Amino acid sequence: MDNVDLQVIRTVRDWRHAGHRVVLATVTRTWGSAPRPVGSVVAVRGDGLVAGSVSGGCIEDDLIERVRATSIAADRPEKVCYGVTGDEAARFGLPCGGSLELVVETITARSAIDDLLARLEQGGRVTRTLHLADGRVELAAVAGEPPPLRLSEATLVTTLGPGFRLLLIGAGQLTHYLATMALALDYEVLICDPREEYAATWAVAGSTRVSGMPDDAVAALRPDAHTAVVALTHDPKLDDLALMEALQSEAFYVGAIGSQANQRKRCERLKQHFGLDDAALARLHGPVGLKNGARTPPEIAVSILAEMTAVRYGYRILPPLPPPGPTAVEAGCAV
Repeated sequence: MDNVDLQVIRTVRDWRHAGHRVVLATVTRTWGSAPRPVGSVVAVRGDGLVAGSVSGGCIEDDLIERVRATSIAADRPEKVCYGVTGDEAARFGLPCGGSLELVVETITARSAIDDLLARLEQGGRVTRTLHLADGRVELAAVAGEPPPLRLSEATLVTTLGPGFRLLLIGAGQLTHYLATMALALDYEVLICDPREEYAATWAVAGSTRVSGMPDDAVAALRPDAHTAVVALTHDPKLDDLALMEALQSEAFYVGAIGSQANQRKRCERLKQHFGLDDAALARLHGPVGLKNGARTPPEIAVSILAEMTAVRYGYRILPPLPPPGPTAVEAGCAV
């Protein structure tokens, strides 16, 4: 679930509390090219207002017509397919003959929207089981790897909440910016810093403090392919052991702040004292972040998340361009 869809759930809650009829549609299958991935949601209010999207607008327009005409059942969800034929694909603006299937439900007290949103706003992962016979919903906490969306004749099971985790070692100023931005990108953010003088001032809502030493925190987290670990303390006693654990895990991204010289020394320590080989050290992003000239803590946070995003989606990171040189006048040359 991405942050856009979380905003949709919040809007559904607010519309319901204001007394509006609300219909929620979830993408359950796609064929060919589809505008939004499986699991995406759109909400339509009784008067036609829309939150979220599943297409460029044409499918939303059709849903609005159905909602206004009250042709969507109030007592049980239903499946709706769009773009199955070439003509329909053209009509609904689906690219390259793509098509998609939605499960459409009228939100009622049985939909458990308030309980769902309360769990999500605490940073948890939740499975939502929608019973197709009567619209009843059951919620359950998710431990470990989130299961994929499952649709059967009887139920639609979706997983909501952050799909990726980010463990930050250190609770300094940069960490505040990085945690805040990562939460906006729908990471579950965990912070570990045994130094009380830093941990005592931590106040980023939505993040979770992890007690203990950083290497223990990494080991307990058991990083998987949906986990990133970034060390930000500048203290080898805290960063090195955490990095050693992270580099031997399945974490998709491991990074550490510091200069090029510090990175070389860090790799030497990890190799000499902890026995990490060149393959493991090659996974360490350091100095962490895309090289974009960032200087301030918020700029550095942007560069780190940009690099994490590129790695997450498998994009090749090109070497940085050289910094701009002085102009001819600045260099003392005649013009």
